[in-house]
Amino acid sequence: MKLELKIAHETGELQDAYQLRWTILRKPWQQPKGSEQDELEANSITVVAKARNQIVGTGRVHLATPGVGQIRYMAVADEEQGKGVGKQILCMLEAEINKRGAQKVFLNSRENAVKFYLANGYVLVKEVDKLYGVIRHFLMEKQLHTTLVK
Repeated sequence: MKLELKIAHETGELQDAYQLRWTILRKPWQQPKGSEQDELEANSITVVAKARNQIVGTGRVHLATPGVGQIRYMAVADEEQGKGVGKQILCMLEAEINKRGAQKVFLNSRENAVKFYLANGYVLVKEVDKLYGVIRHFLMEKQLHTTLVK
């Protein structure tokens, strides 16, 4: 499968990314459309992975505080999971936020994704709140490599 990764700028790409987020992250818990977005969208970087001219994966990152990025809304279509799509999205999100001055990134991982993030260099910090009262989440973080300027 040929995969194209890019920052979503076009309205259609963003809408497709939001639809995938909702389908994977919200619909199974009967959450309304719109719950897959928040007030930080305009100040965030949304990455999409396209295959066969369709968005099959997405993730978002923003600066939470100076030097610290937060990754949210990682979603990969069911039929594409386990094929490296998420890893490529994660790498691009980390690179993009690092370009904008972040030395560290954190996220809240669902229980079923903890192994994925551990395999990609994240450290488990602690368990945090349950989403919708049932989905266990874990705070995870990673130090980003920076280029030293002499």
